[in-house]
Amino acid sequence: MNEIGLGHFLSVAAVLFTLGTLGIFLNRKNVIIILMSIELMLLAVNINLVAFSIYLNDIVGQVFALLVLTVAAAEAAIGLAVLVVFFRNRGTIAVQDINLMKG
Repeated sequence: MNEIGLGHFLSVAAVLFTLGTLGIFLNRKNVIIILMSIELMLLAVNINLVAFSIYLNDIVGQVFALLVLTVAAAEAAIGLAVLVVFFRNRGTIAVQDINLMKG
């Protein structure tokens, strides 16, 4: 029976990171898809952290993955809150309209 090794985890993480990158660069119109692509990239980073943590028998990678998950949750909450406020003010969440924000 074949065992799932480090290379398998790294391959899955590379595919997820590539999909997230493509989601950001190929989709320039929908902010929600861009946020989801960023979350997908963070998931790929977490898979790498946990895989190397298990491979090296060190708990630090898993602890750092929990910290990354916490930051990702905060980023998603703040990003969606900003989008809701922007949609209430402008009536759209198109990326090309976001540069009209005053700050």
